[in-house]
Amino acid sequence: MLKPEEPALWFNGNNKTVQSYEVKSKLDSNVAKLCHSDAKFFLINISPSQKEITHLKEKYGVEGAKEKLKEYAAKVMDQYAKNFKKDIVRSNEDLLWFGKLENHRYYSHKDKEVKNGQVKRGTVKPGEQLHLQIIVSRKDITNKIRLSPMNKSRGKNAEHSKKLGQFDRVAFKNSGERLFDEQFGFQRPITETFKYANAQAKGNLKEKLAMREQGNTKQQTYTPTQPQEKEKTYLPATEPTNYLGLLLEKQEFDPIGTGLKKRRKRKQKSQGNEQGLSI
Repeated sequence: MLKPEEPALWFNGNNKTVQSYEVKSKLDSNVAKLCHSDAKFFLINISPSQKEITHLKEKYGVEGAKEKLKEYAAKVMDQYAKNFKKDIVRSNEDLLWFGKLENHRYYSHKDKEVKNGQVKRGTVKPGEQLHLQIIVSRKDITNKIRLSPMNKSRGKNAEHSKKLGQFDRVAFKNSGERLFDEQFGFQRPITETFKYANAQAKGNLKEKLAMREQGNTKQQTYTPTQPQEKEKTYLPATEPTNYLGLLLEKQEFDPIGTGLKKRRKRKQKSQGNEQGLSI
């Protein structure tokens, strides 16, 4: 809309030039034994903050930052796969997923600026808006195993919980922050960590005051604990940043084309075909 740009193609861990029709075709055919009301895929929105984007551009340049974000996305999907704690789902290569890099965001009818008449719907939002949208199939790459980040089922014990396939959202949120800081050498102040934000939102008064005092007095950066094993995994940590903002929500749009919209219209009374996980 602003200037001529090359069309942004989809990518995954093995291919950086995936066409939209290929994304749609593979997702539509990877739904074995799913009910009409089951989500067929999930959306993950990786949205770095203004500071994080600036850090990447200063370190790698504009185009370099985009490529680094794509590499980061593959590692995020590694953590997504490991979160299910299934022996045959260990990395992004065991998932059917595709990502696309977006340069802009636009005001919608839900934004308060549009409601107040300050801007028109469809206007480009100011500031750094570089982000990634990822779509991942409900079924694994073999089309045999169901994987849902919406599953919060807790079993009677650790072994039973593993059998149910519980997805630990807090661990996934925390892994995104830890992975970003380690991969890009980002020095994150304590007041901008997931642990701090979570304490202010959900902690008791004592926890809130303790975190505030720690942030005000030390003014230090948060250094994630380095795992001891050779294969790095960030999931066991339970310290929740809202900075990379991993959120779960339903999506009201079709990121690929009209084909999936048509399917959704026929199922208005059902849960819907897709749900989203936003970072």
